[in-house]
Order: sequence, then C-alpha cells, then structure tokens
Amino acid sequence: MADHLLEVRNLSVEFHTMAGVVKAVRDMSYHLDRGETLAILGESGSGKSVSSSAIMNLIDMPPGKITSGQILLDGEDLLTMDVQARREVNGRRIAMIFQDPLSHLNPVYPVGWQIREAMTTHGMAADKAAAEALRLLGRVGIPDPAGALAKYPHQFSGGQRQRVMIAMALALRPDILIADEPTTALDVTVQAEVLALLKELQRETGMAVLIITHDLGVVADIADRVVVMEKGVLVETGSVRDVYKNPTHPYTKKLIAAVPGQGALHAQERQGEILLSVRDVRKHYGAFEALKGISFDLRAGETLAIVGESGSGKSTLARLLLRLDEPDSGSALWKGRDLFQLSPAELYKLRRDLQMVFQDPTQSLNPRMTVFQLISEAWAIHPDLLPKAKWRARVAELLEQVQLSPEHMARYPHQFSGGQRQRIAIARALALQPKLIVCDEAVSALDVSVQAQVIALLDGLRRDMGIAFIFIAHDLPVVRDFADHVMVMQHGAAVELGTVQQIFEAPKQAYTRALLAASLDPDPDIQAAHRAARQASAVSL
Repeated sequence: MADHLLEVRNLSVEFHTMAGVVKAVRDMSYHLDRGETLAILGESGSGKSVSSSAIMNLIDMPPGKITSGQILLDGEDLLTMDVQARREVNGRRIAMIFQDPLSHLNPVYPVGWQIREAMTTHGMAADKAAAEALRLLGRVGIPDPAGALAKYPHQFSGGQRQRVMIAMALALRPDILIADEPTTALDVTVQAEVLALLKELQRETGMAVLIITHDLGVVADIADRVVVMEKGVLVETGSVRDVYKNPTHPYTKKLIAAVPGQGALHAQERQGEILLSVRDVRKHYGAFEALKGISFDLRAGETLAIVGESGSGKSTLARLLLRLDEPDSGSALWKGRDLFQLSPAELYKLRRDLQMVFQDPTQSLNPRMTVFQLISEAWAIHPDLLPKAKWRARVAELLEQVQLSPEHMARYPHQFSGGQRQRIAIARALALQPKLIVCDEAVSALDVSVQAQVIALLDGLRRDMGIAFIFIAHDLPVVRDFADHVMVMQHGAAVELGTVQQIFEAPKQAYTRALLAASLDPDPDIQAAHRAARQASAVSL
C-alpha cells in the first residue's frame, strides 16, 4: 500500500507563450490522505489551479508542458498512464467541481441527463444511473429532485448549480474531490451551506477533498491542512491552525494581514450635505416585486453599503439610480432634483456626476481599446470638460492616482491582472470627476491582498476628493472596513438600516444576524466556534 492516497512529487509545469516561457509551477510536492481536506491557498497566478489541472490531465499541451515530477494515486503515477487508463481515473476515482458551474454545465441538456451521462459513460446501466441521479439531487439539497432532473442549468440559482455540479462529481463515488474556488461568487449564506454540504458528504463517503482557494475563511472552515503557493512555488505548509497562528513565510504573513474585518470598526459620522435622498422606490417585473419601497439618504464623502443575498434587489436598485432601468414609483433627489423625472438631455449632463464600477472589469472594459482610449472616451462624450490637448497628461495623472504607471496607457485590458483591470475601471470612473460612484460587487472576485489595495484606494479617494459611494457587496468583512452605513436587503425590502457599528455589533433583525453568522472568519478557532453555534442552532430548530 502507498503511504498516501495522492502524492505530488517535484511537479513542474511551464507554458510557452509569445512573450517567453512562463514557469507556472516549480518543483511542487505535497500529499493528500483518505478522509482529509487539503487547501491550496494563493492568489491569482500562484499556480494553484494549474497544479490541480495537472492531476486531472486538463492542461492543454501545447502550450503547456509538464517538465518534471510525479503524480501518484495509490502509488501509481498518473503521468505515465496511457489515455484509456487515465480516462478511467477521471470521474471514477478523481472528480472535480469548478468555480463557475454555469460555464461547465452544458446549457442545451437537462441536468438529469448530464448527471446520468457521467455514470453511463463509465459503464453503469441506464436505469440504475437514472435512479442514482434522482437520489443525488435529493442528497445535495435540490428542491423537488424529480422535477429538477428535467430542468436546464439556467433554471437554477448559482448555489443550486453548484449543488448540481457536486452531485455530478459524486456520481461515481470518487476517492478524491477537487474543488477549484467552489464558493467564490456565492452569497455568504449559500457559501456556508455549500461548504457544510461538502463536509457532510466527505463524512459519509470517506473521500479526500483538495480545495483550491484564495479565501482564508474557506480554509479555516473546511480544511485540515494548507499549502501556500506564491508565483508557482510552495512557500509554506502545515496544519491550518499552525499556519494561521504562526506563519513563517513573508508571503503567508502578507495574506493574513490583508484579510478584511480585523481592525477596529469604522464609525465616523459624515457631516456633509445630503447628495442623494431616495424615497419609497418600487419596481415590478410582471407579477414579481423586485423593490418594495426603498428609502435612504447619502451624504457627500459617505459610503452606504448595500448587502443581501442574490435576488434581494441590490443591483436592481443600482440600475434604477443610474437610470439604466426605470422605476414604477418613488423619487431619488440628487441635490434636490429628482433623477427619475429628468429628461434625456438633463440626464446626459448629470451623468458625469454619477459613475459605476462593475464586478467584472473583463466585461466592462472594451478589449479592443487601449487604456488611454478607455479613459479618454469620457472626454470625447463630454467635450466641454477637458481640451483634447490635455487628455494624455490627465490619463497619466489618473493612472498614477490608482497606482498604475503612465506607461500602461498604450496597453490593452488583457495585458493586466484582475486587480489592475479594476484599477483601470476606477480610473475611467474618475475621469469625469464624479460626486458618486456605485460599486456593484467591485472587489468580490479579487484576491485578498489586491482587494485590500483597491479598498484602500477607494477610501483614499473618498477622503481626498469627497466622493460618496454606494457599495454593493456580499463580503461582510469588507463592508465592515469601508462603510459608514449599511442597508440590509431581503426579497426586495430594506429590512435593516444603520451605522456600520449598529449593524455589526447590535443587529436587530434575524436575517441580519443570519448573514453575520454565515460570514467566514480566517481564524480557525473562531470559525470552529461559529460552525458549532450554527450546528447547535440547526439542531434546536
């Protein structure tokens, strides 16, 4: 018998690009035992997903190439297996779930067919596969599993799609489940449910779990041991508690220090003028009531965070305030003028005061435009704001303001990291010198240290320029660090509104308390206590 269920020895992976050879993974070694959960922790570009893709034989070769190492499953090297043997391993012995299930579930087939296919491809009889697909959907908590078998991926919520993918991965009862950022885009309560489900299934089946993440809270909640990667190199490994409490490598220390929500509560009361006064805003889509009478005030230099689960109405409210959609009733007074009553010409002039930063800069930045074109486009639309002769100098100033180099203005969006692209999106929003910026999940997909940098940047802009922010987020520790006031939304209604101190220290509503309880803490001892409290509460109910 092998010493470990899975053992990676001296693995090196490189990619050949037009810019040269990129060494994505360098001489990496670790092991995984039965019934154990190992987390691979690191930021984008650290090599964590590449190392797991090598296990599943998912690296495109070329341009990728495994230059050295072994991947031993029960002592047998996966890298020397023939194609047929490797095909038998994938799915049957090692399965994988991905960050975005909508991209990995086939949109033209019902989910029942897709789960059955995973089993029939490996020789299971059709009737047995059908019965097992029904059982699996029920086991992972999908409502009405018999009806769900005939539904398509787009008919499920994000959390339900992730559960469907887990059901598909477990169809052949694998020895190892690889989970690549399985909860990054999920609400805090759904994230907690998915992680709890993985732990339950692990206890039932005895499978080993290899989870890839940049979230220290996920590591604290689910993992036994952790491997920390930086720039393709394994820099630290150990038990979750030892690595968190006594990190030895500077990179690990930097990751832990960057985790939001660890400092004193931000409790400053703003005294500026009221820029925006929203009263009784309502919106219906057919019979569905998306917003149920939302009201709040926002002052100059103030940040209002809007939190709540998917479908709570957060983004709908943002779209209405920016007149990207029209309300059914209510008012939004901007310095005394109702945004909802402005003519197109009046709204055109006012748009320079109201800007938005979206969640995914890859989609919000035109890939065919250079950074200079992206930022200066605002002045082409509003030519009275800045003479063309001054555009280049002003773009350089804006790039420096968001901590990028003026030399970057000739590059295209794909030549930057995710955090850098978000900085470009912020620079573009600043080009018109706005009074209000709406950030719709603007930092949710960023690595923890990049997230901290972007929040520090936004905080500096608020302090130096008096910009107000509406900050839509599901990451409560970030809200705790950045917001002045918090509005909690559920099913289109504002169920609680107060200062950040009131919401985090003395929440009045059960829903707010549930959101706070579901938020993950990076300290494994604190997170263990939170998990025990949730379990005790569930038992008492």
